[in-house]
Amino acid sequence: MNKLIYCFIILLSLPIFSNAQDTSKTGNKHGWQIITAQGAPEKREDCTFVEVQGLFYLIGGRGIKPVDVFDPATNSWQAKSKSQIEINHFQAVAIKNIIYVVGAMNGGYPHEKPIENIYTYNTQADEWQKGPEMPAGRLRGSGGCVVYKGKIYLISGIQDGHYDGTMNWMDEFDPTTGKWRTMPDVPHARDHFNAVLIGHKLYLAGGRRTSAKTKQVIQMTVPEIDVFDFKKETWETLPANQRLPTMRAGCTAVNYRGMLVVIGGESAAQKESHQDVEAFDTKNGAWIKLPNLVTGRHDTGALTYKNRIYIAAGSANRGGGPDQNTIEVLSQ
Repeated sequence: MNKLIYCFIILLSLPIFSNAQDTSKTGNKHGWQIITAQGAPEKREDCTFVEVQGLFYLIGGRGIKPVDVFDPATNSWQAKSKSQIEINHFQAVAIKNIIYVVGAMNGGYPHEKPIENIYTYNTQADEWQKGPEMPAGRLRGSGGCVVYKGKIYLISGIQDGHYDGTMNWMDEFDPTTGKWRTMPDVPHARDHFNAVLIGHKLYLAGGRRTSAKTKQVIQMTVPEIDVFDFKKETWETLPANQRLPTMRAGCTAVNYRGMLVVIGGESAAQKESHQDVEAFDTKNGAWIKLPNLVTGRHDTGALTYKNRIYIAAGSANRGGGPDQNTIEVLSQ
């Protein structure tokens, strides 16, 4: 089938989102909309956004932040406990009621320090705990993180804040045993990105090799799409014609109906954070342009819930600030 026709069919197949619960929104008529909610989270960037049992948890950022919880059934925010330490530049994952912070950093730019332990947040008890140590000699932050069959995978990341040391490592952590296992190296080292699990494959898109050491903090974006097959435990790099159309880092990404959706980000191409939203159909190998965000954002997280995509917080300009506390939903 012609790729252009296929892409048109995919766009037509995207669900029409109901506005029954979200009665107060501003934004694009058939795209992203800002939800006017009761209350608001603390403004932040370098944070994460994760869903647990129908509630959305906004966690981390520079400074010590509370956990802000969004209830999509009531469009309301509620502040919970603050983290024990500052945690930034990470992609949180959840297993049952526990949110895991693996491969985070803290401290000031450009030498943010990797955190030496995993930290967990119990969503039922509203309680933080210091967990197991990170793998010896492989500390880093700003990597991707996913859960596959009950185990946590930390992919790539940077050793020295924004200064130097982007690595191509991959490590497996088993929460039931507390043990780490070294996995095959990633083909292209990157930081400031989110990893996405689709089926039994792991997708890496966007990101960069951050280097304040060479005065190339945002310039060295990574064009390649790397894919890890968990069944074979091997990596492959997709062909050049399947690279991310809009080069950026600090982007977030989600699995939406089997598509890899890359959202927002920052680059040397513009001062404002990117509004771009692009979806890769993993079956056809084609990229599809989705509606732009209302507000460009980078260094935050996104999630999918009931056939919608939500994103909150983040920075409106490259390099940091002004921090946001709005939440958007893709409603077509």
